[in-house]
Amino acid sequence: MSRAGAPRLSVCVIAKDEEALLGRCLASVGFADEVVVVVDASSRDRTESLAREAGARVVVHAYEGNIEQKNHALSLAQGEYVLALDADEAVTPELRAAIEAFVARPSTEPGAAEVNRVTYHLGRWIRHGDFYPDWQLRLFRRGSGSWAGTNPHGRVRVAGPVVRLEGELEHRSYRDLADQVARIQDFTSIQAQENLRAGRSGTLAAMVLNPPARFLRAYLLKGGFRDGVAGFVIAAATSFHVFLKYAKQWELEQRGGGDDGAGAGGAYGSQEPRG
Repeated sequence: MSRAGAPRLSVCVIAKDEEALLGRCLASVGFADEVVVVVDASSRDRTESLAREAGARVVVHAYEGNIEQKNHALSLAQGEYVLALDADEAVTPELRAAIEAFVARPSTEPGAAEVNRVTYHLGRWIRHGDFYPDWQLRLFRRGSGSWAGTNPHGRVRVAGPVVRLEGELEHRSYRDLADQVARIQDFTSIQAQENLRAGRSGTLAAMVLNPPARFLRAYLLKGGFRDGVAGFVIAAATSFHVFLKYAKQWELEQRGGGDDGAGAGGAYGSQEPRG
C-alpha cells in the first residue's frame, strides 16, 4: 500500500502458540507496509518461524502482561498509522478497503478509528448478546494512542475524535467450549488479582447479583437468544465468568491476597465480559 506521499501503515500483532491461526491473520494484512509480530518468549510451537516465513518483523519478548506486551509491540512500529491486532483476528476485504481509505485521508481529519469485531464460536458467527457488536479502537496515528486499563482486557486510548469503519474484523477466539472454559479460568485469575490491587472487594452481593444480571443482559436485553442454543451457552458461560471472578477475589482476600501465579503468560485474543 506504500506509495509516494501516502502515510505508511504498520500492523502490530502479539502471539503465543498461535501457529493454527497466525497465518490467516498475517495473510489478511498483506496490504500493510510493515507487520511487527511480538512472540511470547514462552511460545512452544512454530509461531515464530511462521511469522518470519510470512515476511513479518519478529521480536521475541518475555510476557509481562497483555497490556504491556501490546504496548511493546507499538513501540516497535515505524509507520505513521498503526493497526493493532491479535493473532486470532483477520481483516475482511471490506474492512481492508475502509482501512486503506482511512489512512489515505488528509492529516487534518480524525486520526483514530474503531472496527467492529465479530466472533466465530460454537459453529457460527455470533451477532447478538455481549459478543456483538464489538467495537474496538484498533487503528490510530502512531504516538497518539496506547494500550491502557486493567489486564487482561486493555483498551487503546487516544486523544481526539474517533470514527467507525465499515467492514468487520473476524475473530476466532475459541477452538470449542472447553477452550472457552479454560480461558475463563485464566482470565478470572488475572482479574481477581487486578481487582484486589485496585481495592475492589469480592463481596457476597457481587457473587449473588452480578452473574444473573449479566446473563439476563446478554441473553434477553441484547438479544443473545437470536443466536439459538449457542447464544444461551455463551450467556451462561459469561455469567459463570462473572461469578468466578468475584469468587476467586474473595478467596484471595481470605488467604491474605497471595498470588498463586495462575494466568501468567495467558490472555491472548480474549472475548470475555468487561467490567
